[in-house]
Amino acid sequence: MKKFVYIFFVWFTFFFTLSCEYDAFYEQNKAIAGRSWTYQDIPEFPVHITDKNAKYDIFINLRHSSGYDFSNIFVLLHQKGPQLADTTYREEIPLAQLDGRWLGRSAGGLYEIQYLAYPNFVFPDTGIYTFGIEQNMRQNPLTDISDVGIKLIKK
Repeated sequence: MKKFVYIFFVWFTFFFTLSCEYDAFYEQNKAIAGRSWTYQDIPEFPVHITDKNAKYDIFINLRHSSGYDFSNIFVLLHQKGPQLADTTYREEIPLAQLDGRWLGRSAGGLYEIQYLAYPNFVFPDTGIYTFGIEQNMRQNPLTDISDVGIKLIKK
């Protein structure tokens, strides 16, 4: 009986440890109309920050179909908010391995990537911060992109 209790305790501890993940503080995705992303289509995501001392991991979410023509995507991540100068950063998000296999999770013909753009980001003040995601590839419109979004995990 003691052996059974010990084994149960070990398994319980193991699964409890695996289940401890950070929950998303904010996550929103927006569909790209007709899976055709133009330069003028810049989805925006307003985030209300109430704790200026907390650290956040900021992810870019992206869903594309198997018909997407490239192994990566370049995006411009726009940021604006209280005591934050309007800034834009260019990010390259890899979507496929060198052998052509898609990265990320798949469901049917869609593939989803969560790209960590900013680890341990600290906002300078509380308030509403707005993130915008703009496609920055040479092809316009960029086809076979179905959704883009932002995810923040509070640490």
